[in-house]
Amino acid sequence: MIILGIETSCDETGIALYHTDKGLLGQALFSQVELHALYGGVVPELASRDHVRRVLPLIRQVLEEAGCQPEDIDGVAYTAGPGLAGALLVGASTARALAFGWGVPALPVHHMEGHLLAPLLEEGGPQFPFVALLVSGGHTLLLEAKSLGQYIPLGESVDDAAGEAFDKVAKMMGLGYPGGPRIAALAEKGKPARFTFPRPMTDRPGLDFSFSGLKTFAMNTMSRCRDADGKLSDQDMADIARAFEEAVVETLVIKCRRAMEQTGQKTLVMAGGVSANKRLRARLAQALGEKNVRVFYPRQEYCTDNGAMIAFAGALRMAAGEHAESLAISVRPRWPLAELQPPQGTIG
Repeated sequence: MIILGIETSCDETGIALYHTDKGLLGQALFSQVELHALYGGVVPELASRDHVRRVLPLIRQVLEEAGCQPEDIDGVAYTAGPGLAGALLVGASTARALAFGWGVPALPVHHMEGHLLAPLLEEGGPQFPFVALLVSGGHTLLLEAKSLGQYIPLGESVDDAAGEAFDKVAKMMGLGYPGGPRIAALAEKGKPARFTFPRPMTDRPGLDFSFSGLKTFAMNTMSRCRDADGKLSDQDMADIARAFEEAVVETLVIKCRRAMEQTGQKTLVMAGGVSANKRLRARLAQALGEKNVRVFYPRQEYCTDNGAMIAFAGALRMAAGEHAESLAISVRPRWPLAELQPPQGTIG
């Protein structure tokens, strides 16, 4: 079975073909980073218009590179949420139209389930059950994944997501968008002990997160360091970036360690854009390795939004017998992951 995956939830147009026996046949991704960098963040209307321009050419490109014809496709999976409404509608309408024209089923996929399953794309990847840390620009949450579609929430951010906090602090520092990679690069030049930022919500029980206060702490630290002309030195910038990154990383590590103890699981899956952070990967490997916990995460190209994770998630659900009967084009910009169910035949 060959599934076409379409991802258009935010600022990346991702297309992929996944074969249930042979694996990934091909993929293409167009990032809108340069477009949105001018504005310091994603502009929804511009994102939607760019998806319209890119989605069909990318589909044709992937089909050609994989040596596939439309008649080879057995289903179309598309991101139905969460995400930007306009961007989601581009992918949903494209997927539904193609599926109708090709006479194959179309299946809506939850964006975060795609991220959660991305590490399973790798040979020797994790097996259910496991604990998952999903950490990106829009989401930070911990859950226990019992099986496909059976996800038990453990904790989530009560305000800013970790990736969102990275972007906001980077914007304050004038580093541009996206903020995560830029802060991480600058932090490599920072002194590790000059500033100590708080580790929010780690001094109380529970697995929820809060990153908004770190953003304020960073802003206040910058204010104290500015010279008479209101400028920050390069070293000040690097030291603040280092302290901020270490605070976010340690907070995530503490919560993950608690989640493993609470559930008794011995496998942690980390996915989402922030999972590409090298310091976070190293600290988790060290802290959880001491507890005999194995940590899995996707390769760099599958950390950010991509079509491969959507094609894969759709393929798993279709292979388990799930399909959408309705031809209605609908998306869910807000869609709690906890509302997902295991594959259950006809939906919608």
